[in-house]
Amino acid sequence: MRQWVPLLVVAAFTLGLLTQCSSTSSVAEQGEAAVKHDYFPEKVQIKHAKGFRITYRSHYKVVQIMSPFEKSTDTATYVLLQRGTPRPKGYENSQLIEIPLRSLVGMSSMHIGLVSFLDAEAILVGLGDLKYVSSEKVIARINEKKITQVGKDQTLNEETLVAMHPDLVMAVGQPNARMDRYQTLNAAGVPVLINSEWVETTPLGRAEWVKLLAALLNQEEQVNQRFAAVEKEYNRLKSLTRSVKTRPSIITGTSYKDSWFVPNGNSYMAQFFRDAGATYHWNATRATGSLPLNFEAVYPIGLQADYWLNVGISGRDTKKDILARDARYGDFKAFKTGQLYNYSKRTNARGSNDYWESGAVHPERVLGDLIKILHPELLPDYELYYYKQLQ
Repeated sequence: MRQWVPLLVVAAFTLGLLTQCSSTSSVAEQGEAAVKHDYFPEKVQIKHAKGFRITYRSHYKVVQIMSPFEKSTDTATYVLLQRGTPRPKGYENSQLIEIPLRSLVGMSSMHIGLVSFLDAEAILVGLGDLKYVSSEKVIARINEKKITQVGKDQTLNEETLVAMHPDLVMAVGQPNARMDRYQTLNAAGVPVLINSEWVETTPLGRAEWVKLLAALLNQEEQVNQRFAAVEKEYNRLKSLTRSVKTRPSIITGTSYKDSWFVPNGNSYMAQFFRDAGATYHWNATRATGSLPLNFEAVYPIGLQADYWLNVGISGRDTKKDILARDARYGDFKAFKTGQLYNYSKRTNARGSNDYWESGAVHPERVLGDLIKILHPELLPDYELYYYKQLQ
């Protein structure tokens, strides 16, 4: 089957060009200067996210995605063009995405969270994996055969994607991945947009990537209203811990395959801990993402930590299960006192955890949970949403 890929690519690319020429020729003949109408009266402003920028013009938007992995800034530029309007000059080397999107392939659970935040599940036509989905609306579309599995992010099924020809593939930014890995899809007229939200330095910055999807859907007014509510509630909760007299110490995660990954001090997760009023041992590490350690480096911290967060792998883990993985866990102070919590309360029968979907765009819920765990007196009537205590 592999030998047919080039033919498929050429055929799809040629068809795409013919279709584009025939549908936009009359408008293109008028030229860009003929566009007098402002198609985007409502705009978004990026206040927290550092990984992307959006600039508005009358009939198109320019999106710049800044790579956080390169020593020198590696910026990918996209032109979001209102359908039926002429392509602007000066962006010949930029990917063109016609908006509003009609079809989207998402490669991450977080991308499901983005479309759900905007009630846009209907545009989702492909996913990297159909098993791990929490959204009931998306599960319904999977059951109706409206969503196709296109392979995991590192092994995209290019033949399937070329045949589907979605308006956009949203991929996950990885340290060792460059844009040229998507040459086949780009040549076939399938734009690929890199989403690196997970290396944002704040929870609100990570959640603000939903404004990028809103720009792709021309839903700026809706996202401005909804994100403002999230932002307001997050800041209200954050203010509750500013004057707390005690800040309980925490450890997070577990050892996996001889490595224990803890959030770096500049990661959005470490910011969660600070905003929740916690004392975090690795708070001073100046990097985003995670810091790999061995068990011996975490062990002395675990012996003294008041709380153990993000424990376990599945939604059914118990203290007994944790202890079975390594008997040394039983030495931890939090294990002895029963202060073990995991974000697995909303795990469904498919084994999918809603924390990785809606939690990405609702940081106020995550923060509320953490404050309830660490400072229950501040939220006496609050019920945990994502987290649960291990028994």
